[in-house]
Amino acid sequence: MLQQAFNGLVGGAFYALLALGLAVIFGMLGVVNFAHGAFYMLGAFGSYVLLDSFGVNFWVALVAVPVVLGLVGALLERLFVRRLAPLDPLYNFLFTFGLALVLQDLVKREYGVQSQPYPRPALLSGTVDLGLFGYPAYQVFVLVFSLVVCAVVWLVLTRTRVGVIVRAATERPELTRALGIDVGRWVTPVFGFGIALAGLAGVLAAPMRAVNPLMGADLIITVFAVVVIGGLGSIFGSVAAGFGIGIVSALGNLYVPALSQTLVFILMAAVLLWRPAGLFGREESLS
Repeated sequence: MLQQAFNGLVGGAFYALLALGLAVIFGMLGVVNFAHGAFYMLGAFGSYVLLDSFGVNFWVALVAVPVVLGLVGALLERLFVRRLAPLDPLYNFLFTFGLALVLQDLVKREYGVQSQPYPRPALLSGTVDLGLFGYPAYQVFVLVFSLVVCAVVWLVLTRTRVGVIVRAATERPELTRALGIDVGRWVTPVFGFGIALAGLAGVLAAPMRAVNPLMGADLIITVFAVVVIGGLGSIFGSVAAGFGIGIVSALGNLYVPALSQTLVFILMAAVLLWRPAGLFGREESLS
């Protein structure tokens, strides 16, 4: 059971990174970014292409790919998302949905639908003794690295002036504007940052999961459920729900495999019936 729970924490690390990016983007822009899964897929494929075509190793890709995708996300926000923002939110939803399909088909056209192999870095090829059981070193690295990233983002958002402004603009945009802060100037970098987190999760997933054009589509629906459970726009809630849902899914696979594919959505329905704003929704607190 403990080993399966640890598996859930590792899986939850990807949910947490993706949900964190989604929560920041939705909180500030009110945009349901359906292309988030596609950028997760591009993160994995970006690391694969760098290694296969240019011989660039995992450690360089871990930095370079999220930065490039973050810049692409910022450009998309400036050219398209911003222009659609004054309209009905459905327009940006349809745009990001269409963008996800286009990106998936472009990758399919170039690489087909077969999964591409990506080796684990040699430094993390062994196992780590966790006392009660041994565990692959790379999975331990993914968990620790994701926790560190989430902790650093949390510290930046809570301990710096810029972070407090971004956090306030993310979780209370109307109130922040009323206090005289120009929320608009933060929209582009925050959107790019959210996309960069999706790309980072994709790079981390490449050595663990099948690198294929549909890997984001298979994951994004669950991530949306995680964001809803944590509370739309809640940064802390998204991270906490991500790790929590990872553990619930892993234990569900062990004890109730018949419900393994629907357990997350059953939990989401129960949470919404009990607390419609989510566990850490805006009506409860700023955290």
